Amino acid sequence: MAEDDTEHPPTENPPSGDAHAIPDSPTKPRRRRRRWLMITAGALAFLLVACGALLWIAYRKLDGNIRTDSTTDQLLARLEAERPSRTAGARGAENILLIGSDDRTGANASYGEAGGQRSDTTILLHLAADRKRATAVSIPRDVMVTVPACEKPDGTRSKPGLAQFNSAFETGGPACSIRTVEQLSGIRVDHYVILDFSGFKAMVDAVGGVEVCVPQAIHDKDAKLDLPAGRQTLHGEQALGYVRARETLGDGSDTQRMGRQQQFLSALIRKVESQGVLLNPARLWPVLDAATSSVRADGGLSSLGALYDLTQDLRGIPSANVVFLTAPRRPYRFDSDRDEFVQPQTTQLFAALRDDRSITVRPPGSPDPAAVAGASPGPSGAATTGSDRAAGASPGATAPPSFEGRTADVDACTIR
Repeated sequence: MAEDDTEHPPTENPPSGDAHAIPDSPTKPRRRRRRWLMITAGALAFLLVACGALLWIAYRKLDGNIRTDSTTDQLLARLEAERPSRTAGARGAENILLIGSDDRTGANASYGEAGGQRSDTTILLHLAADRKRATAVSIPRDVMVTVPACEKPDGTRSKPGLAQFNSAFETGGPACSIRTVEQLSGIRVDHYVILDFSGFKAMVDAVGGVEVCVPQAIHDKDAKLDLPAGRQTLHGEQALGYVRARETLGDGSDTQRMGRQQQFLSALIRKVESQGVLLNPARLWPVLDAATSSVRADGGLSSLGALYDLTQDLRGIPSANVVFLTAPRRPYRFDSDRDEFVQPQTTQLFAALRDDRSITVRPPGSPDPAAVAGASPGPSGAATTGSDRAAGASPGATAPPSFEGRTADVDACTIR
């Protein structure tokens, strides 16, 4: 029989195990791979767009939280000619005035009757030009100073005169406080931040509370404090009572209260660093939300970008180089319920900050090493420090003596 030359199409579904089964076309796996690549790329693109949108919404939300104090900016701009200029040795340094307001209106009404607000706490924060150190100087609220003429909220102008420092805020708001600080220190204030009671509580709660050391049990009804002695983690209301209490703690002085405030801020810095808040988005968001919702700042600092830059500057400073101290004070000679600055130490302190020189602190009650024989006095009666000599300072350019204070890395419970 003749051989059949007719071509027969391959069997569509060859039986399983048939050695002569024809495999699928090699183009099919490639098509499947391309399809999955397209799906994956589309999903990634969607996620990127969604994440970008969420980040933009979050940025706008946080940026919108910050309130700009344009009124204070305008007042300061009109008085520019009366404000100090920056010294040549402090170019690149920044001075920020942190003001804790005792405003009792709105959300703060539960802390007393509404009325004229004063600066419950005022801290001058100096950031060195190299951003390797920071100095926070508390200014006693009861210290007697010359308050300059300031514009009042009703448009009239006050008369200059001797008064308690915290009355400046009541007279002319932040602008008057800033001008008073600039006048008594000769230091140019670059930025300012105002925080009220409710904002402070929100900040503390956002980081999950702050640990402090209570030397003895506290039972203070007015401050809403009932704490045993020892280490305590304080949250919003308790933390506020702890830093504001005065009459029933220690000797009842404002000096000791400022010391507690400095200890609290040191503990807050250690908490943020040790818990990795700045590197954990889940923990950072509530902190940023609370911080931006709680502050009122000048135009140069009232944006999320500016606050982020400030945070980065602070983050890069070792806690051992963050110094807290109170401007040297003593009871006012004409009224023991008021304070006055101690001279020449206060002048030396402000002069060092004006020139961006480092400040050395020592534990409260300890002697000043500058008084030890062998210290080389300078024009202001100060002793030259090793850091100044290492920096190439001339023999006549000297640093002020050390001051009673603390650094942020020191745990208050370890101090005896």
